[in-house]
Amino acid sequence: MCKIIRNAIQCKHCGETLESVNVHDYVTCSCGACSVDGGHDYLRRSYETSPKEDYIDLSEFMNIPPDTSDEVLRKIF
Repeated sequence: MCKIIRNAIQCKHCGETLESVNVHDYVTCSCGACSVDGGHDYLRRSYETSPKEDYIDLSEFMNIPPDTSDEVLRKIF
């Protein structure tokens, strides 16, 4: 299982770094070229042209072994 630690992008047009910290936390850069959404629950991106042309992905993930107990997960997160 993969856990989202940081859900963030950097706009290639205005240079602004956007981070979504909660589910449904939809954040758009000042120039309007791209947006990020989903917090630590899911990754969603919006862009004008293409991901390659509009933003740099700065998201961070943690791999969690499938046999990790719920108790351990609660301590981590």
